Amino acid sequence: MTAPNEPSARDERSIGDLFGDVSRDLSTLIRQEVELAKAEVQDSARRAGKGAGMLGGAAWSANFLLLFLSLAVWWALGAMIGEGDDLPALGWSALIVAAFWAIVALILALAGKKSLESVEGIPQTADTVKKIPDALKGHES
Repeated sequence: MTAPNEPSARDERSIGDLFGDVSRDLSTLIRQEVELAKAEVQDSARRAGKGAGMLGGAAWSANFLLLFLSLAVWWALGAMIGEGDDLPALGWSALIVAAFWAIVALILALAGKKSLESVEGIPQTADTVKKIPDALKGHES
């Protein structure tokens, strides 16, 4: 036990040492926040890229949909105007292929939309950065 007039180990540290500790801790905190932000941005970018790729695939599939619908209308009109029993069969087959591409486009569009909706940005970094001023004041939560 220390005598009333003797300084304790806590009192022996200089203000410069205390400021050095605070500066070092703040520097470490900022570095950690930057690393967290980088990780969150990379994750968000990966999700956004995946969603954009799926939407691109949906657009590509929609292009085929329009192509085959055009072919189906072409063959159907040809069957109504021209002669021959094989033309209606070709028209229906083009409609079946168009329906397939419509389903592919729909699946890719929905998956891409879902992937883009899951992009959150950097929520953890934003949350922890908001806590820094309180932590500096000594009111950690």
